[in-house]
Amino acid sequence: MIDHVSVPVRDLAAAVRFYTRVLAPLGHSKLVERPGTAGFGKRYPEFWLNVRPDPAPSPVNPGAHVALRAASEEAVKAFHAAALEMGGSSDGEPSPRPAAMTTYFGAFIRDPDGNKIEAVSFPKS
Repeated sequence: MIDHVSVPVRDLAAAVRFYTRVLAPLGHSKLVERPGTAGFGKRYPEFWLNVRPDPAPSPVNPGAHVALRAASEEAVKAFHAAALEMGGSSDGEPSPRPAAMTTYFGAFIRDPDGNKIEAVSFPKS
């Protein structure tokens, strides 16, 4: 249903370094980079970084986030650890989480620009 999402960043080069490391455990890599933007994905750029040099401050609880699928609980943990190593912050440690249809394993991070990103792994059925 959703084709792609984009998040605002102040410094594209710094954000590309951050997300190159953080998205690697999820199987995503940088596929496109143009002036002011970069796209990450597996085969198609689904997650975009767009430069906004003077963005409004991120709210403490934005009420929205981007959730990306992970192949396993280990990938969720690696995503979270990489974010912390690269200067992001935890907004929810890796753990099981109840959802509408099933319990899943997820972790939330905030990137250095304050964007809230989640990695999720669903049980194999």
